[in-house]
Amino acid sequence: MAPASVAAFTDTYLPTVNGVSYTVRTWRDRWRERDGRMDVVYPGSDDYAPAPGEHPVGSLPFPMYEGFRLGLPKVPGAVSGVDLVHTHTPFAVGLGGVRFARRADLPLITSYHTPTAEYAEYLTSQPWVERRVERLAERYERWFLSRADAIVCPSEDAKARIDRNVTVDTPAVVVPNGVDTEFFAPDDGDAFRERYDLPDGTLLGYTGRHGYEKHLSEFLRAAEGIDATVVVGGDGPAREELEALAADLDIDARFLGFLPRGDLPEFYSALDAFVFPSPVETQGLVALEANACGTPVVAVDAGALSNTVEDGANGYHYARGDTDGCRDTIRRVLDERASLSASCLDRREETGVGNAIAELSALYDRILAENAEG
Repeated sequence: MAPASVAAFTDTYLPTVNGVSYTVRTWRDRWRERDGRMDVVYPGSDDYAPAPGEHPVGSLPFPMYEGFRLGLPKVPGAVSGVDLVHTHTPFAVGLGGVRFARRADLPLITSYHTPTAEYAEYLTSQPWVERRVERLAERYERWFLSRADAIVCPSEDAKARIDRNVTVDTPAVVVPNGVDTEFFAPDDGDAFRERYDLPDGTLLGYTGRHGYEKHLSEFLRAAEGIDATVVVGGDGPAREELEALAADLDIDARFLGFLPRGDLPEFYSALDAFVFPSPVETQGLVALEANACGTPVVAVDAGALSNTVEDGANGYHYARGDTDGCRDTIRRVLDERASLSASCLDRREETGVGNAIAELSALYDRILAENAEG
C-alpha cells in the first residue's frame, strides 16, 4: 500500500540553513523513496529553485534576521488531493496549512520544533516589550497547537514542555527528526582545515544560529585556558557581541559564517569536540550530526541535550551556567576523544532518519484511521 500523501507547510526552508529546513527536506526525500507524496509549501526565494513537489508562496525579507523570509498564508492549487496536512511552523505559512486542512476537511499534524515565545527576541530589544510579546506568543501557540489532531515532538523533553506549559488537549507524540546518516558520516577533516585556513592542533566547534538563548558566550569563556582553536559556523543576532567577546578573551576564535551543507560532514569530522551550551533545544540535531561523524559533544545538562547526549557514550554534560564545569568537561572529552568517537560511530543507526520515517508513517496511518472512523 502506498504511503499517505502529505502537504507539508513550513515558514522556513531552503536556502535557509537550520534544523527545520533540513528536516523537512530530508523527510520529503525519504518519503519519496517509499513511493509516497510529500509536497512542501514554503516562503519563496530567488536564491532557491524549487524541485518537483516544492511549492513556493510569496514572501518578504524578515528585517530582524538575515536569511529568513516571511511567507504569505496561501495554499498553492498544486497541493490539492492529499490525505493529510503537516505543519512544521506556526507562522503565516503554517497558518495557511491549518486553513487548508479545515477547508478540505483533512487531518492535521503539527510539529513542535521550537517554542514560539523564543522568537520574541527578534522583534524587540526592550525586556518589558519582549515579555509581553512572549505572553502573546504563548497564547497563540496554544491556539495553534489545539487545531491539530496530533503534535509531533522531536524529543521527550519537547513533549514534556507541551504537557507542562502548553496544556492543550491535542495528544503529543515523540518522533525524532532523525539524522541522515548516509550524508553525515566521517569525512576528510584535513580538507576542511585547508579550505578555511585553520591551524593544526585541537579544534573545538559549534555551528548553528547565534541567538542569545544559545548561551554561546559560555562556550567562548570556557575555551579560555585550553590550547585549542575555536571554530564557529553560522550566524545570528548575537554574532557581533560574540566576536567582540572572543577578541577580549585570550583565545583563538574563527567565525566562519554560514557553512554550505556540503561542508558540514568535513566540519564535524575536523573537530575534536562539538560544544553545545544551548539549554533550549527541542532535540539539538547538530549534536547528533556531529556524533554521526564520530565527534563527541560537550553538552549543557538542560533541554533535550540532557537525553540525546549520554555521558561516556557520545559525550559528557556540564551544569547550566557553570563555565568552569564546561571547561573541565571539554578537557574530559578531549582526553577520552578516541573511545568516545568509536562509541559515537557504533550508535549511528540508532538516530538515523529511517527510524524517524517509520515512526512518522505509523502516526500518519493511525491518524487517518481514527479520522475515518470518526
